[in-house]
Amino acid sequence: MSTRRELRTAHHAARQPTRWLRIGIPVLLILVWLVGGSIGGPYFGKVDEVSTNDQSTYLPQSADATEVSQRLPDFLGNDTIPAVVVVEGDQALTEAQLADLQSIADDIAALDGVTEDVSPPIVSEDGEAAQIFVPIDSTGEVGETVESVRTLLDEQLPDGLQAWVTGPAGFTADLVEGFLGIDGLLLLVALIAVFVILVIVYRSPLLPVLVLLTSTFALCVALLTVWWLAKAGVVVLNGQVQGILFILVIGAATDYALLYVARFREAVADGLGRWDATTRAWRGAFEPILASGGTVIAGLLCLLLSDLATNRALGPIAAIGIAFAVLSALTFLPALLAVVGRSAFWPFIPKEPIKPLPDDLTQPVKGFWPRQARLIARRARPVWIISTIVLLVASAGMLQLKADGVPSSDLVLGYSEARDGQDVLADHFPAGSGSPVYVIVPREQLVEAATVLDDSDGIDTVAVASADSPTGQASVEVKDGEAVLTAQGPPGTPAPEPTVSDGDVLLVGTLTDAADSVAAEETVTQLRDDLDTALGEGTAIVGGVTATDIDSNDTSIRDRTLIIPVVLGVILLILMLLLRAILAPVLLILSVIISFAAALGVSAIVFNLVFGFPGADPAVPLYGFVFLVALGVDYNIFLMSRVREESLLHGTRPGILRGLVATGGVITSAGLVLAATFAALGVIPILFLAQIAFIVAFGVLLDTFVVRSLLVPAATYDIGRAIWWPSRLWRKDAATPVEASPPALVESEARTLGS
Repeated sequence: MSTRRELRTAHHAARQPTRWLRIGIPVLLILVWLVGGSIGGPYFGKVDEVSTNDQSTYLPQSADATEVSQRLPDFLGNDTIPAVVVVEGDQALTEAQLADLQSIADDIAALDGVTEDVSPPIVSEDGEAAQIFVPIDSTGEVGETVESVRTLLDEQLPDGLQAWVTGPAGFTADLVEGFLGIDGLLLLVALIAVFVILVIVYRSPLLPVLVLLTSTFALCVALLTVWWLAKAGVVVLNGQVQGILFILVIGAATDYALLYVARFREAVADGLGRWDATTRAWRGAFEPILASGGTVIAGLLCLLLSDLATNRALGPIAAIGIAFAVLSALTFLPALLAVVGRSAFWPFIPKEPIKPLPDDLTQPVKGFWPRQARLIARRARPVWIISTIVLLVASAGMLQLKADGVPSSDLVLGYSEARDGQDVLADHFPAGSGSPVYVIVPREQLVEAATVLDDSDGIDTVAVASADSPTGQASVEVKDGEAVLTAQGPPGTPAPEPTVSDGDVLLVGTLTDAADSVAAEETVTQLRDDLDTALGEGTAIVGGVTATDIDSNDTSIRDRTLIIPVVLGVILLILMLLLRAILAPVLLILSVIISFAAALGVSAIVFNLVFGFPGADPAVPLYGFVFLVALGVDYNIFLMSRVREESLLHGTRPGILRGLVATGGVITSAGLVLAATFAALGVIPILFLAQIAFIVAFGVLLDTFVVRSLLVPAATYDIGRAIWWPSRLWRKDAATPVEASPPALVESEARTLGS
């Protein structure tokens, strides 16, 4: 009895929790995450209920094109998105074939999701093709409706004819199909890649499973939260945001888990028991993981400054994912390892304390990272200068980056029926058929606006929205200073009147060029200038597919000009708070900038010369910057927080070398994992995601093997204790021996600084 009493007294004296708490706390945390994961897991199959790939989710909030899009139902009667069925024959279409096409048009009008205003077949001037305009309810499942139309055409199209579904609805359907692999294929590829890397790194069958459980459960709970927010209309979830969320959570949670595992392994190697190893690892990992997660969240939330709906949606959604990644790495994984203990590393359980970096680096050392530290100690200045020159040379490739927008027809990689159909349409009709220019003007200025459109070489025909016309539109011709409207219907149809909403009318101009072409963008830009001149600035607002592309690109360029400096400022502030210094954070930010520039430069060359991409969306550099800078700073934090810890005990320059050796393995592993997860985005055949996948994956590897392994340690070692200015680590009268370098290092340090 006395022995037990003495043990309990010893526990209380050491402020140790009881045995039941040491078991109960981990078990309780595991149960909480199991419940959260079991609830959130099934929501992977429900994402399509709250996700949309409607182009309206990409519109700039304050642009003219957005206002026009919102007002179109007032003039056209329905909130629809047009599909164009283009049919081509081997020769001129016969009367029998046209009759069959009319029957097909009637059947299309009866499909769910299609409004009744399907046009009759309109024959081209050469007589070899016909087009049918199919208005599709944009509030429904556009992709499913287009697929129904395509299926009907396959079943009913007469022999000798070929058909394609194109237009805005056709491209939306192809985009939806491109995102189909996001729920299953993307996650499967990412998880397999991470698992293989972890098995190779740790040579353990159990530890990779525990790490993947940490990341997958974080994703389950994050998705559960995002699903209900999207259901309530708080955030907008589309395929692009969804894919990035999945990859970001898996990659970040795994990175944070690896940092904790490294600390836990050190504690186990020192002979500590489960609970003591857990508490020591948690204390060592808490600050860098929290700071890393906070940095990424802060960078992502800067996207709220964007005027593009999809960017603003990504910010909070991805931030929620990172928050759960941090929470999982600091609660779920510690609980799992507290229960499993050293068995997690079986069969290579660490049994001896990890050997510290030897004091005498003038002699040969064993191990890759000690040799790296020896190189830094001997040749710090040449190392960081050469690394910087290499990165600057790679950055020159940025001049070749064409990030001013790409045609919507090129958004889907590989086969696209809508893209092929657009080419056929351009062979027989005005290429802009089905994707017109919409102009809203005051009723009393209809004549002046119609004249401007009619005089434009890029506009083939001009019409006005009219409820009196069978097709909902009436042709407009200006005669003797008056607008003459002609119904688009059978002969003898009475002359219609334009539909008026809030004193405005809607003009519809058919483009002669494809709506997503450079020529069409030049036409719309010139139209805006001409309308401002003729009617007064801001009197007419111009929308449509082409105008939306122009406004979105302009907004993306404005966003990256604004957001990139803000992200840098926020991250710099966080680093200053973490490191309690000014010079070191500035140095780290400069390294991140040059690393990003190099990654973008190499990516531009690869995109142009290897993949032959037509260009890039203006948002690609912005997304690449946010992910690379925010995630790249993670590795800075992992390294420099350990360097500061070691510097407090051993001095700045020895602390830099010890920090490099201690974190080299975990940073390399984390970099490989993050690069692999982002590379998995490449399995989704969407141009934007493929480009983000390459930029981030390559940039992370560059950060891992060049910036964090060579440039930053060498530069900080060369500068010495001044990197901590103005904290007490910098002051000569600091209580801790900031320059307690071992004698064997003094000579090599002096040689380095004098070189």
